[in-house]
Amino acid sequence: MVVETLTVRTEGSVLFAEIAAPPMNLLGPELVRDLVSLIQRAEADDSFQVLVFSSADPDYFISHVDLTRVAEYRAEAAELTGEASIALLFHHLSASRLVTIAQIEGRVRGAGSEFVLACDMRFAARETAIFAQFEPAFGVLPGGGAAQHLTRLMGRGRALEVMLSAEDYDAELAERYGWINRALPADELGEFVRSLAHRIAGFPATGHSAVKDRVNGIALAPAEDFRRDSDLFGEGVLHPEAQSRIGAAMKRGLQTRDAEMALGRMLGDLADR
Repeated sequence: MVVETLTVRTEGSVLFAEIAAPPMNLLGPELVRDLVSLIQRAEADDSFQVLVFSSADPDYFISHVDLTRVAEYRAEAAELTGEASIALLFHHLSASRLVTIAQIEGRVRGAGSEFVLACDMRFAARETAIFAQFEPAFGVLPGGGAAQHLTRLMGRGRALEVMLSAEDYDAELAERYGWINRALPADELGEFVRSLAHRIAGFPATGHSAVKDRVNGIALAPAEDFRRDSDLFGEGVLHPEAQSRIGAAMKRGLQTRDAEMALGRMLGDLADR
């Protein structure tokens, strides 16, 4: 299966989906459309048990949403959930019978971070993975479930630190905080994830579903909480102060590949303006 922004290969009961959405893997309408299509096809085929996401770009896993196309990517999300909300698309992925694993190399920020948080497991390259939840730098609540996931994973203090600082976090600190399962050397990451995916896929699917159902009953926030966060993001991003700060960041290179290599520093400069 090859779609515009994903290259998918099959190994038995495991699907491997590689994200390739140049120039920097923004989560725009094309990528959302293709993720919806992949999830629908995988869920409809009982032979698939595990879905692994990785990136063809060594510098960016998913950078964040395309802030110039919010209405468009939300409309694509509605094709899966019936509601124009990335948060509910991600919630659907968490609740899916599929076991999902994110193999993270490069930068994963904003909704990119929320996408990997929606996956069941996250493993990252120690040398290259960078994480950030930067929406509060614009005065906006993260809209894809970060507040729900990070608070449960890290605890209140660290979740507040991560979101309110809008700073970049490396893989080792992300592992220590609970953002990811493990940080691994880059040259070991792919084989580790592949081996784990096939091991899980070799066990009965009924066990996957039962375990996910009970764990989600404890750790996954209700869809209504994701819907509320999505609505608050949609309202907040239209606020004049948010628009002013986004505009200032765009002038400094937001949503350009080179400038976002050090996005945390750029956002810090905006705070001092």
